[in-house]
Amino acid sequence: MANLVVLAFLVALVTYLILKFLEMRRRFAGKGVPNPPELPFIGVLGKNAMAQKHMVDVIAEIYGFQPEAKYVGCHFFLNPMVMIRDLDLIKSVLIKDFDYFADRKVFVDEDTDPLFGKNLVSLNGPRWKEVRSILTPSFTTNKMRTMFVLMSKCADTFSRTLLQTRAESPAIDMKDTFTRYANDVIASCAFGFEVDSLKDPDNEFYVNGRESLAKFGRFSLESFIMFFVPALGRRLGLQLIPKKNSCYFIDLIDKTMKERREKGRSRPDMLQLLMDAQDKTHDLDVLDITAQAYLFFLGGFDTVSTQMCWMAHEMAIHQDIQRRVQEEIDQMMRDCKGEPTYEAINNLNYLDAVFSETLRVHPLPTLNRVCAKEFVLPPAYPGAEPFVVEPGIEIVVPVHSIQHDPQYYDEPDRFDPERFADKRSTTSDVVTLGFGLGPRMCIGNRFAILETKIVLVHLLAKCNLVTCDKTCMPTRYDKRIFMPTADGGFWLKIEPREKSA
Repeated sequence: MANLVVLAFLVALVTYLILKFLEMRRRFAGKGVPNPPELPFIGVLGKNAMAQKHMVDVIAEIYGFQPEAKYVGCHFFLNPMVMIRDLDLIKSVLIKDFDYFADRKVFVDEDTDPLFGKNLVSLNGPRWKEVRSILTPSFTTNKMRTMFVLMSKCADTFSRTLLQTRAESPAIDMKDTFTRYANDVIASCAFGFEVDSLKDPDNEFYVNGRESLAKFGRFSLESFIMFFVPALGRRLGLQLIPKKNSCYFIDLIDKTMKERREKGRSRPDMLQLLMDAQDKTHDLDVLDITAQAYLFFLGGFDTVSTQMCWMAHEMAIHQDIQRRVQEEIDQMMRDCKGEPTYEAINNLNYLDAVFSETLRVHPLPTLNRVCAKEFVLPPAYPGAEPFVVEPGIEIVVPVHSIQHDPQYYDEPDRFDPERFADKRSTTSDVVTLGFGLGPRMCIGNRFAILETKIVLVHLLAKCNLVTCDKTCMPTRYDKRIFMPTADGGFWLKIEPREKSA
């Protein structure tokens, strides 16, 4: 009897897999949509899943398949996706017809994993709109000017400590270093307390943050299930953020909020803004507030610190660019008598250009949206039929490939801030997608830019960034990590400047 049950299960499984494979083949190729070569049940991600290629290279191959077509259809494992190359269509999906593509894929259940499931990035539908409207006022110019004071204090402390403790080091792990700075900024600006993670490397806030992000970016069976078979992950109750770390952040926020209200204290930080919003709307509980504060941890700890690393990496390699940035900083420091102001930082035009060029060269591989209601795409190429995008199908915007396309940027692999300094780059916002586009673009982009510029101002005013034996040259990406990251890590040396500004 047991053998018959096993046999019946195997027959059912094989039948299901065959039907799914046939469905995969018919979904696009049978409807006039270009369909690049795919492996059965794995789709186009085979080499990336086996760490033979980085995601940007896999996406680039798809981007180059039948380049005359406006879009192609493919599968990431069993998940159907439409990759759009046409800039007008991209603008339509992200802006004009946003209501059809307002959602993102849900990876975890918010009851099982509240810090990830309840944050703005994970929310969909009416709840996303509600929380977005609550958070948007937190990023006005006045709010940024207020948080600038907190950021600047962190950056000054960080740069001085780094120079005192690492100036003689033959190689500095810049990812670890900038992550600690980002940690301190988030602690101050989002969670409401101060910490110095260079002097106190094992502080509780940093350790819990690092542990909470262990499953992000790197491939493992658990993260694979959550990101590529999310329905199964939710059924299994898998969590991206371990419960121990979730409890730490929830307790921290709860205690801080109670203490402020009991003692009538206030602080110009993100937590206070969320508390004020809670008082006005009563639509945020402690889990909601912690999830939004944690979102800054999620973005700053990894994504923003990696952007800082790439800027430092590029300036260390291109010493002429670094010197020009330092000249601009030195002049600003003289004008401000050594105390940078919010307005002065925002007027560093060449540093802005370096930031923009770094984000162009090393962005996330893709932007992804999920179709919420049936939408008809125009024919992929002349003579083909329109394609109906059904609810649940994912739309992929190949950011890295677009920003490395020679039809939009001359010599796209060359690092050249002049593209943005003298406005030689295209004026289309669709080809500069580092922070996204439309209503679901990164809400904290101004925060991230300011946080990055401040630390580089303080650092480059005091020291030079130079390459070392461990610096990744020529630049290669670590194939095991989704976000473009230097293979072997970001390693540089710092040298005190002879005349510090």
